[in-house]
Amino acid sequence: QVQLVESGGGLVQAGGSLRLSCAASGSTISTYCTGWFRQAPGKEREFVAGIGWSSGKIYYGDSVKDRFTISRDNAKNTVNLQMNSLKPEDTAIYYCAVKQYCTRIILFRDYNYWGQGTQVTVSS
Repeated sequence: QVQLVESGGGLVQAGGSLRLSCAASGSTISTYCTGWFRQAPGKEREFVAGIGWSSGKIYYGDSVKDRFTISRDNAKNTVNLQMNSLKPEDTAIYYCAVKQYCTRIILFRDYNYWGQGTQVTVSS
């Protein structure tokens, strides 16, 4: 079983940057497909980015392409999300999650393990 803990959220002005980190314990995160999701009040959980376990193939949601970058640090057993050019509409709780395979990577219901989330607030 794997435990996930997100960190790095906070309050930032529009146009600013934040770096989120998802730290895994109990297992090696590089052996999982890892996804970042976000959920704003009253909205469904949305896929943000994902990274495969074997090939390291990377996926992004349309709303964050060219602004966010997902990466994995095997030495630290973390998956990170660098968020640049932040917009007020990026405000949400951000979660990382893992599952065994990266098929249907955007579907949050397919993921087995979740972190507790970290709040990101972007002011205009």
